[in-house]
Amino acid sequence: MDQNQSNQQDQSQGQGVPTPPQPPVPPAPPVPPAGTTGDDSSQQTTSQPVQPVQPVAPVQPQATVQPTQPVQPVQPVASIQPQATVQPTQPMAPAGQQPAGGFSPADGAQQAGAAQAQEPEDTTPANFQIGKDLPETLNVPVPEHQLNFDQNYFMRLLAGSISLSKAEKKRIIESIPKLKQSQVDELIRIFEDEKVKFAELSKKHVPELERLAKKHLEDWIDIETEFKAAGKKEEESAEADEIRKQLGL
Repeated sequence: MDQNQSNQQDQSQGQGVPTPPQPPVPPAPPVPPAGTTGDDSSQQTTSQPVQPVQPVAPVQPQATVQPTQPVQPVQPVASIQPQATVQPTQPMAPAGQQPAGGFSPADGAQQAGAAQAQEPEDTTPANFQIGKDLPETLNVPVPEHQLNFDQNYFMRLLAGSISLSKAEKKRIIESIPKLKQSQVDELIRIFEDEKVKFAELSKKHVPELERLAKKHLEDWIDIETEFKAAGKKEEESAEADEIRKQLGL
C-alpha cells in the first residue's frame, strides 16, 4: 500500500497531475459446499475436502449364451370321445299299478321264460319230392340215339330238377344223340343225388322248395310247347317235301 502511494507520488511529481488512488479489489467469496444454505455459507468459509475418485472396476466379460434346444412340437391332443348318453329311467309305478307303456316286469319274466322254453329247431327231414307235380306223360320227344337207359325215367329226373335252368335242360335234350353212355349214367346219378339232398331238408325249407318246384314246372311246360311247335314245323316241312316229290318238282 505504501509502495503504491509512493509510486503514485513519484508519477504525479514527474507529470504534475495528481492521480487518485485505485480502490483495492475485494477477494472472491468462497463457494459454499453442496447441501449448505446461504446463511451457513456466510458463516462457514471453509469447504469440505474433496474425496479422491475411486477407480472404476474393470467390466467382467459376459458369459457366452448357450444355444437353446429346439422346442419340441406339441403333440395333438386326442379327440375326446363323446360319452354315451344316459337314457332316462322310467319312474317306478306305485305298488299295484302297471308302469306306463303297458309293460310290466311280470310280462318280461314271462317272455324270458317263454324264450327259454322254446324247443330246438326240428331237423327231421321233410322228405320233399321234387318233380312230384309233373304230369304222368311228358310231351318232349327224345332224339334218336344208340344209348342204353330208361328214357322216361331220365326225362322225369331232368324235368323235375330245380338246379338247372330252362336253357340248360333244352341243351341236354338236344345233345342226347352226341352223349356217351358214361355221360348219361353220370347225369342220372347227379339227378338222383339232387332228389335225396332236397328230401333231407327239414320242414322249414319246404315253402322255398315248393316255390322252386312250381317255377321249374312252368319252365318245363314252356319247353314242351317249344318242342311241340318245332316238331309241328318239321312235320309241315316234311309234308311239303313229299308233295313236291309227288308233283315231280
